[in-house]
Amino acid sequence: MRPSLLLDTHILVRWLFDAKRLTRNQSRALETAVQHLHPVGLSAMTLLEVATLSAEGKLELNSTLDEVFLELESSPKFHIFPLTCEVAGETAALLVLRDPADRAIVAAARVNRLKLVTSDQRIIESKLVPVID
Repeated sequence: MRPSLLLDTHILVRWLFDAKRLTRNQSRALETAVQHLHPVGLSAMTLLEVATLSAEGKLELNSTLDEVFLELESSPKFHIFPLTCEVAGETAALLVLRDPADRAIVAAARVNRLKLVTSDQRIIESKLVPVID
C-alpha cells in the first residue's frame, strides 16, 4: 500500500517520543493511517536530520540510533522515500524555504504527491505542498 502522508522530521520525533505534542489534526491523521494499515512516508532527509540531532545532543533517544533506524526500516508503518534525482531537482526550485532539509522534505512530498504533516509555519505559509498542521 502506498503512503498518502509524509512526516516532517519534528512530527516523526514527536510521534515516536512525545505524542502529546502533536496537534489534534496530526494525531487524527496518524491514527487513521495506522488503523487502515497505510504506511506513512519519511524522506531520507528526515533520517539525516534525526542522526544529526542525536549526534549533536539535541535529541535524546530512548534507544540507540541504530535501533531507531532498524525500527523505521523494518516496520510496515513506515515507507522511506530515497533522495532521488527528481527530488533533488525539485529541491532547487524551492528556494523560498531557507533550510535545505525543509526544501528536500517538501520536494519529496511534492514529487510523490503526498500531504506533509508539519507544524513548521514557514512551510505551511509557503503553500508549496498540502499540509496537515
